[in-house]
Amino acid sequence: MSATEGTSAGTRLVKGPGMLLVWLYGVMSVGAVSRSIYQIATEFDRAPLAYALSAVAAVVYAFITYTLVRGGETARRAALVCCAAELVGVLTVGTWTLADPSAFPDATVWSDYGYGYIFIPVLLPVTGIWWLRRSAARAA
Repeated sequence: MSATEGTSAGTRLVKGPGMLLVWLYGVMSVGAVSRSIYQIATEFDRAPLAYALSAVAAVVYAFITYTLVRGGETARRAALVCCAAELVGVLTVGTWTLADPSAFPDATVWSDYGYGYIFIPVLLPVTGIWWLRRSAARAA
């Protein structure tokens, strides 16, 4: 695949709803990165699992933001895999925080399925998967 094919209109991911996804993932990246850096630097011993999971969420959000902005078929596939992994993470951590609250003395970004973030963490990967699959169908 040539460089021009990777950015053709058919594989551009930041148009229409894709632009909103980039914006939301960008905001979540900044929020999760800021939160995890502060918590790890100041109070890591209080809830190491929760703060480490918030850092993982930050990396996931930043990577998806990057791939959406980058565009192209390879980036779309990488973002799709990462959105699926994010959804598994949100559902796993969300269920874990409800089933065993004592394991999380402090909340993560994905606690209670993103309740502290107006459920955006559980809605974002679902929307991302939908958009990325739709963009692939349009490109084909």
